[in-house]
Amino acid sequence: MNKKPEITLSRLDAERLERLLDSLEGTSFPGKQELEDEISRAHIVAPEDVPPTVVTMNSSVRFKVESSDTTFSLTLVYPNAARDSSNTISILAPVGSALLGLKEGDEIAWPAPGGGMVNVKIIEVTYQPERSGDFAL
Repeated sequence: MNKKPEITLSRLDAERLERLLDSLEGTSFPGKQELEDEISRAHIVAPEDVPPTVVTMNSSVRFKVESSDTTFSLTLVYPNAARDSSNTISILAPVGSALLGLKEGDEIAWPAPGGGMVNVKIIEVTYQPERSGDFAL
């Protein structure tokens, strides 16, 4: 059994995500329980105390596919912003929920094009609102 990595969330992200989850219809989001579980197991801190290498909401992250030299970048966003770009991933996507609170160096299983899973590693959090002092996002 794989142990889940420790995760850190800002108090603002936790509050906003709980409001989002409360607004969802009962079965409209199949991963609702998983996101609730992630929030409940997280170490919640003040926004200014979030380590700069942690993936928070609206963070931009650079990844490396472990089985190749392929890298890609995505921004973890709320559902309404996910429609605006192919470079975003919604917090309501299973992988989006799993990314929340991870840090540089952590690995995650990612759905591969055409099926199956690949391991990807978080190389760098290239932008994090908390690190930049952007607490209003």
